[in-house]
Amino acid sequence: MSNIEQYQGNLQYAVDIVLCVDATGSMFPVLDNVKSSALQFHDRLNDVMAKKGKAISQLRLKVIAFRDFGDDASNAIQQTGFLRLPEQGRDFEEFVRGIDASGGGDIPESGLEALALAINSPWEQGLDRRRHVIVMFTDAPAHALGTHASVQSYPADIPRSLDELFEQWGYARSQTAVMEQSAKRLVLFAPDQAPWSDPIAEEWDLTLHFASKAGQGLEEFEMDEIIETIANSL
Repeated sequence: MSNIEQYQGNLQYAVDIVLCVDATGSMFPVLDNVKSSALQFHDRLNDVMAKKGKAISQLRLKVIAFRDFGDDASNAIQQTGFLRLPEQGRDFEEFVRGIDASGGGDIPESGLEALALAINSPWEQGLDRRRHVIVMFTDAPAHALGTHASVQSYPADIPRSLDELFEQWGYARSQTAVMEQSAKRLVLFAPDQAPWSDPIAEEWDLTLHFASKAGQGLEEFEMDEIIETIANSL
């Protein structure tokens, strides 16, 4: 019996993580840290899980880099599909290293559009235990959903209000949720201002908020918080 089988006690653990990363100019120091931390994700998560006597059967990461549809709609959203790690690590690395901190226009960004795309991801439905995690990295507030809906490249199926987006996130016994209640988690590294602190961190369930400040790098402990959040909840 291999160590992994021994750890799992035959339970198959699947972890899907969507990283929503603000790629505007002010995020330059944070972006560099997110890049290097994200590339270590697989090894660090496996280490923490092993200490808990568990192992992940499947780890998939998806990245959504966002800027501002009101500034330059052509590069407001860049995203990958779900990539399996470590098998597709090179594709993941290539995409992450290719994200440049640029643009942004006015202060609010298109973070809610990125969050909407993340919530509606094709999450893993199989295996025994699932964890579906969205991590938002931004140093800015967000435009109201639909503000730039008339722009040609604006994704068609994005909700037009924060209330509609909350319905998609769902809650216990929700009829409208697109995410699995027992699997979902939202981790925000975002300013202590609307919409991140209120209403999202205040009203949405299974959400953790770590207040970020403009232009400050992502601290090492913050990536540890994400890894601990995932490992402790499996």
